[in-house]
Amino acid sequence: MEGIIKPHGGTLVNRVKDVAPKGAYKGADPAIVLSERQQCDLEMIAVGAMSPLTGFVGQDDYNRICEKMTLADGTVWPFPITCSVDADTAGKVKVGGKVALLDDDRRLLGLMTVTEKYPHDKKKQAELAYKTTDVAHPGVKVLMSEGDVCLAGPVDVVCARYDVEYPKYRLTPAQTRAKFTEKKWKTAVGFQTRNPIHRAHEYLTKCAQEICDGLLIHPLVGQTQAGDIPADVRMKCYEALIEKYYVADRTLLAVLPAAMRYGGPREAILHAILRQNYGCSHFIVGRDHAGVGNYYGTFDAQLIFDTLPPGGLAITPMNFEHTAWCKLCEGMVSAKTCPHGNEHKISLSGTKVRDMLAAGQRPPMEFSRPEIADILIASMKQ
Repeated sequence: MEGIIKPHGGTLVNRVKDVAPKGAYKGADPAIVLSERQQCDLEMIAVGAMSPLTGFVGQDDYNRICEKMTLADGTVWPFPITCSVDADTAGKVKVGGKVALLDDDRRLLGLMTVTEKYPHDKKKQAELAYKTTDVAHPGVKVLMSEGDVCLAGPVDVVCARYDVEYPKYRLTPAQTRAKFTEKKWKTAVGFQTRNPIHRAHEYLTKCAQEICDGLLIHPLVGQTQAGDIPADVRMKCYEALIEKYYVADRTLLAVLPAAMRYGGPREAILHAILRQNYGCSHFIVGRDHAGVGNYYGTFDAQLIFDTLPPGGLAITPMNFEHTAWCKLCEGMVSAKTCPHGNEHKISLSGTKVRDMLAAGQRPPMEFSRPEIADILIASMKQ
């Protein structure tokens, strides 16, 4: 792994342990069926994507994360990663004991050694981490639906996920790091996406490829909100685009089975940490990264990196302006590279694109590659 960036906190965590039989849970320990977000977080902890976390955070870490965006020891961390339950369930759990963590089919995911129980201050977390308590915000809506008591402690995970989607692309941080070494990449840039890659995204990633040895296209396939394009459709788009328009030896596609929090600036920090753990030295931060609605400023997710203490993150953010096709320049441009007005740009709203696709109309080739548009049109007819 020589030459590859160190994991956040210095050590790549591995909490996958052979401590109990997999499958239907038949044990005697108290058991909790984890929510969809908690299941995603557990998998991220288990494989080391959330290094240096070894489990769900305790109260000191919780408060420091909300207030200062660090763990109690000063390590940068933007969102509390919690296992919250209702008061009745919490009453059945003993500090110092173990609790079984189950999926929706009551299959054993792992065991947590409970070190703390503490109140879940959801209002405080929403105000500080999301900058809003509005339940119309999808991240806040999930937060407010969670339990009122948090259980903390290290986890031992016997099976991070039973029904694995996209196994070919479901690489752990250790595996992506091994791939980078195999490809002789000393630097790699990570690209976070929960949408198909259109011409603007292609432009950003290829600019980044000019600087780094390789590109990790790393779509999020965990919990998202209704209205997002389904992951299976997006995966077809990524495969088609990479096959025809990217250099194979300089590009790697892998999935990120994380939950989307729609947390704007703080989530940009989280996404950067995850990609550092996957071995990326650089991370693309675009316009309104991880944003939703009008809760965050257009470039807040870029500016927040300037507020971190020196050495807070080892990964380097690569900030990009809004990009579009300019008819006069005859290419993809940004405000940094093009002197022409918006009347010469081809830049479509998400609503306009969805309306065109639903009507079976391809967006202009300057906005979307025709292969991608065809996949999206076909998916809307299903």
